[in-house]
Amino acid sequence: MSRGKLRIVQVVLLVGIFVVWQLLTDPELIPPFVWPENADRAAFFFGEPVKIFKVIWEWFSGGEIYPHLWVTLQETAMAFVIGSVLGLAVGLWLGLSPTASAIFDPYITAMNAMPRVVLAPIFMVWFGLGMASKVALGVTLVFFIVFFNVYQGVKEVSPVVLSNATMLGASRRQLLRHVYLPSATSWVFSSLHISVGMAFVGAVVGEYLGSAKGVGYLIHMAEGAFDINTVYAGILVLTAFALILDFAVTKAEKRLLVWRPTQGETEPL
Repeated sequence: MSRGKLRIVQVVLLVGIFVVWQLLTDPELIPPFVWPENADRAAFFFGEPVKIFKVIWEWFSGGEIYPHLWVTLQETAMAFVIGSVLGLAVGLWLGLSPTASAIFDPYITAMNAMPRVVLAPIFMVWFGLGMASKVALGVTLVFFIVFFNVYQGVKEVSPVVLSNATMLGASRRQLLRHVYLPSATSWVFSSLHISVGMAFVGAVVGEYLGSAKGVGYLIHMAEGAFDINTVYAGILVLTAFALILDFAVTKAEKRLLVWRPTQGETEPL
């Protein structure tokens, strides 16, 4: 299937989902046998796509959503950058230091096993309800993803490459710059999609648990008012926002890792 036909099928499938959703939740359109005696409750529990898109249109046309999206974007970007830098630094350090790795391994394993969401209330006590607590939660989610990828990347460096570089007189700093760091960076970029997604999750979850701005805050307020259409509107906006971030990461990955062969490429004979 060509790319154009694939996009058409995907769009038709998406439209079909919303059409069926509308048919099953609109009290005037829903068949009586689908929700016997509860047809009027379907819209309350599952929302109506027409009203959901109306809420989204009002958000964007009136400009209400832009300050909240901007806050969520800032929290996501800061959590992603800080978590990635810390994960890269600690992963390189422990990957190149077997003694430090042996000492800190049980502690890192224990911290990684801890559900980070439970740290959100603690961060709110420490940093307040502003952006700092959301960034801190996002950093804890991003850090371990980047750390383990970098750590594994350092361990996977080819011994042949190390031996050849050492025989050519490479110093420890040159090995770090020209061998270990490129290998670790490649592993970091391979986890970019997961990392930026976790940063986004940390920001939204933090906003949902306690904040005064952000899309997560809008969803939380709508949930408190039992406004299911606004809740779904916030979820759809977050989904579209996450897809845009993933698209940006894909473009950056292709540009920065242009040297890496793609699937199906072979070396010339």
